[in-house]
Order: sequence, then C-alpha cells, then structure tokens
Amino acid sequence: MKKFSWRGLSIVIFICVTAFYLAPLAIPSLPDWWARNKLKLGLDLRGGMQILLEVDTSELSVADARGAVDQNIKIIRERIDQFGVAEPSIQKMGENRIMVQLPGVSNYEAAENLIKQTAMLEFKLVTPADEAKRVMDMIDVNISNNLSFFPTLADLDKKDKSVMPDSAKADSVKAGSGVFSSLIRPGEVDYEVQYSDVRLIQDLLADTLFQQAVPMGYQLALDKQDTETARADRALYVLSSAVELSGGDLAKAKVEYGSATSTDPRIANKPYISIEMKRDGSRKFERVTADNVGKRLAIVLDGVVYSAPNIQERIAGGRAQITGKFTSAEANELSIVLNTGNLIAPIKPISTSIIGATLGSDSIRSGSMAGLIGLLCVVIFMLIYYKLCGFIADFVLIFNVGFILAMLTAFGATLTLPGIAGIILTIGMAVDANVLIFERIREELDGGKTPRSAVDAGYKRAVITVWDANLTTLIAAAVLYNFGSGPIRGFAVTLAIGIIGSMFSAIVFVRSILDTFVITGTSKKLSI
Repeated sequence: MKKFSWRGLSIVIFICVTAFYLAPLAIPSLPDWWARNKLKLGLDLRGGMQILLEVDTSELSVADARGAVDQNIKIIRERIDQFGVAEPSIQKMGENRIMVQLPGVSNYEAAENLIKQTAMLEFKLVTPADEAKRVMDMIDVNISNNLSFFPTLADLDKKDKSVMPDSAKADSVKAGSGVFSSLIRPGEVDYEVQYSDVRLIQDLLADTLFQQAVPMGYQLALDKQDTETARADRALYVLSSAVELSGGDLAKAKVEYGSATSTDPRIANKPYISIEMKRDGSRKFERVTADNVGKRLAIVLDGVVYSAPNIQERIAGGRAQITGKFTSAEANELSIVLNTGNLIAPIKPISTSIIGATLGSDSIRSGSMAGLIGLLCVVIFMLIYYKLCGFIADFVLIFNVGFILAMLTAFGATLTLPGIAGIILTIGMAVDANVLIFERIREELDGGKTPRSAVDAGYKRAVITVWDANLTTLIAAAVLYNFGSGPIRGFAVTLAIGIIGSMFSAIVFVRSILDTFVITGTSKKLSI
C-alpha cells in the first residue's frame, strides 16, 4: 500500500480552493451562492467617489464624543447599504474623521447628500397669521436697532431709502427700518421669498445674530426647494420653536405613490413618504393633533419645512404623511435617512474626489499589462537559466498568482491599483525562493551527488534561508497593514498573501513535482 502523502493532499486542497474562488471570474452562469464570491475592485479600478468627512463633536460631552464617530460610521453604512452601493469602504481616520469610498456610484450629488444629511426630524406648529405678523414686526425692530451687525441688510436699507420720497423716509423711520420685511411678501397662506432673495434669506437663517433677532419661542424656516422648477420662489414659515415630536418618535418610513384619482393634490400621482410612530410617539401625535385642531403642523427636516398640513381632527394610530416637492429618487433618499436615524453629531465634507470609470479602466489595463510583462520576463528568465526546473517553477507560478486572486476573493478583500503593484512584486519574489533552492541543488550536483541526493540536500540547506527571508517580509507587510490605511493596506494584503503562496509553491508544490515526475530511481541527470 502506498504511503499517505500530506504533501499531495495539501496541493490538492491548494488547487481546489484556488479553482473554487476563481471560477466566478470565468463562468458567469454559476449558482447565486457560488457567484457571490467575486473579486471586488477598488475605487481606483472601478471608478466612483471618495469623501473625507469630519465629525463636529464640539457640542458633545467627552463621553459622548468618544462614541459619536463610531455611531456615525454605523449610520452612514446603513444609509449606503440601503442606497445600493456595493462594497463601500468606510474607515475611521484619526479621532474625528471618516473616509468613505463608494466604488461604482454614478449619482455623486445624491450620494454625498445622503451621507452628510444630519436628518433632524421635527414636528412643529405653524403660528397663525396675526401672530406671525407680530413676529415679523419684532424682527424688523430688532434688526433696525442693531443694523450695524447686518452689513448686507444695511446696504439694502440705504439703497431702498435713496430712492424713496421724503414722506416715505419719515414713515419708515417711525415704523422701524422694515428692511427684513422688504425681502418677503405675504403669500396665500404664508410668506413668500422671491428666488433672487432666497440665498440671502438662507444665509440670514443660518446666522447666529439673526437668530437672536427672532423673538424667543419662534423660528423661521423655508420650505423645500422645488427640484422641477430651479428658479422657483420659496415659502417662509413662522414656526413655534417647541418640538412637538422628533425623529426619535419615528418607527419607520416608507415611500408610497398616490393614486392618479386621489382628491388630495399633494399626493395625486406623486411620491410621498408614509411614516409610522413608535408607541410613545403615537400617543404624543394623538395628543398634539387633538389639542391643535384647525392649526397646521409643520414637518421639518434639518431646518427645512417639507410639508405643513392642516390638522382636521384628532389622529390616532401614529400614522402620517410627508408630502413635498420631491422626485421619486429624493423620496427614496429621504426615507433611507429617516429609517437609519439621526447622526449623533453633524458632519461636514473636507474633500470629495471623483474617479471616473475611464480612469478605472485605464488603471486596470495598465496594471494588467505591467503584470503580464513582469510575468513573461520571469518565465523567460527561468526557462533559459534553469531549463526543466525553471519550467516547473513557471508552471507553479501561474497557480501562485491564481491563489493570490482567490484569497482576495475568499477574504472579501478589495483589489486596488497598489494591490496590483503588490501582485507584480510578488511575481518577482515568487521565484526568489526557487532560485535559492535551485542554486543549492546545483552546488550539490557539482559536488558529485546524484540528482535525488542533490535535491534532498539542496532543499534541506535552502529552506531555512527561504523561511528567514520571507518571514522578514511578512513582518514588514504586517506593519504596513496595521499602521497604514486605504491603498497601503491593499498593498500589504496582496504582498502577504503572495509571500505565503510563493513559499508553499516553492517548498511544497515544486518539490512534489520534482520527486514525482522528474527524479526517478534511475535518474542520472537533472535539467537545471
């Protein structure tokens, strides 16, 4: 009975594992459970976008700030997964920065807005018309008394008064400047802002000094911009600053489409978001609607009013609708943000990089070409210099490169351009172990030993050197992986896998072929 060979079994496993994970690259019609194991391409090869974000933890306690970045990463990941981006890379950078890489994404603006949106959902009551008028008058007076703090409004005020008759100037002085009121006009329901003044109003609403000019207990907010009419006017609401319900009371949100025959023009043949409250939120919602019948309840997201429907009656069950001027894609993005919850701390983009698909294709072509040229040069050198043994080393080298790609697929790693560089480097290093072993075998043959004795002695003397040389490189790869990030890690992973594969190939695979097919009991010569 032939003796069991662990070496032969390990080679069979090596080949089978490599073939299993590489099969989806060559055979597209595999079952789903098998086809899922596909090699992932990085941002630099596939194209997409990269966003560096900074988390603002200045208003959080020390304890909350520590977990804010990690919690934001979790929420961003949930949003991206629902957005449908495959294989995103989300990493913490330093103490308060997050690197997001989205390979294959094409709608860059939507992806960036989805990531950075704080998603502060609030339900607030809209003030009645007479009360809103008093608030506007008080804002005018407060600004008039502190006009020097608002240079833009001061310039507008001077410009308006320069073309006014003297009697009008006197009336203006008696009533206050009215400079803020001059930017808005009463609408059918609320105030309206002309498109030309929208940007100025947005800047004022974000200004801390202007917020101090708004009477306590009140808040101003614009409605959502109409995406179909780019230069449309905007409505301005005067809201009570008290939050009746918040995003924490929300259980789930879902995009739905109104029937074309619906009598409600807000949802007729339009997308809207159906929301459902948690148990406590349902009770709050029922109380708020019961106490404020006839008033309007504004649904405010990140300081923008999406809708402000009238409360016709007490609403039980905790269900409501968010209607607004948005497309199907915008409604879907909003539902994703609402379902994943508020960011723990606000974030702001530091830099955004867009990598086109053309650059990715060029990178793949140039990287593949470099790899093929490197492989071809190594193959030719080994064939010329080591003859049959060189051919065996070249044969095994092909399996080694396949093993690297298979392991990247198995571990869910991502192949990047630096990763291709790691493979090319590995190709050169892969035959290094064979070179050391073959040179030892030559020395033994020159000393008069038989081919089998020379192979045994050559491997015995060279293996220690091979282990030492490759272990030091593995240590370097481990250091690069632990302390590096992004592309450096990709290079370290492919380098480490390549070293392990090349050591196995040289010490086990090539040796087994030599013992089985080349060296027999009667062999007098060895082609090396």
